[in-house]
Amino acid sequence: MQLSLNPWITTPDESTEEEALEVHVPPAAVISTPLKGMVEPDTADRLASRVMSGTAGLWVVGSHGGAGESRTADLLDGARPTGHCWPVLQDGSKPRVLLVCRADMRGLTTAQSALTQWASGAAPAVDLLGLAVLADAPGKTPKALRDFTTIVGGGAPRLWTLPWVEAWRHGDSTTTPTTREYQRFITDVTTLATKTNPSTNR
Repeated sequence: MQLSLNPWITTPDESTEEEALEVHVPPAAVISTPLKGMVEPDTADRLASRVMSGTAGLWVVGSHGGAGESRTADLLDGARPTGHCWPVLQDGSKPRVLLVCRADMRGLTTAQSALTQWASGAAPAVDLLGLAVLADAPGKTPKALRDFTTIVGGGAPRLWTLPWVEAWRHGDSTTTPTTREYQRFITDVTTLATKTNPSTNR
């Protein structure tokens, strides 16, 4: 993942290059925790919070209906979907979260709102790994949407853009995509999700 000037922030993180040498997954971008002074979104644009029963190594949060939340959770061992809500754990620990959306304007806009909610501190305390953007149709994503994906992804610690999976369209939920993008994504997220548990502090 290549880092560039980020419209969400004004100063780069000097440790990014050093961190990249220590791990084999994309290092956290300059936004890795909520930002002081970020204006929270309107209540209507926020994801709800839900107290989750049971445990999971990773909670997958879809920013909208049809985001691919359940499909993505199925790809990752120990992951569970949240039903389009920020997870709150009964034991008070900080859940590890992956945000997902589709690569259309609606999906990206809802992801932007969710990231603004998180960055402003209006979301529950979570350890956000990043944003996964799933293609919404076969073929190449239009340039305007690719550009908007980059802007929205600038508000997440990491960004993965994932191609269309034709088998899923026909109801084959057992197929694990073999494309390079999906294999890299699964490896990245699995590695991040199995690192030392995050602290309970924001």
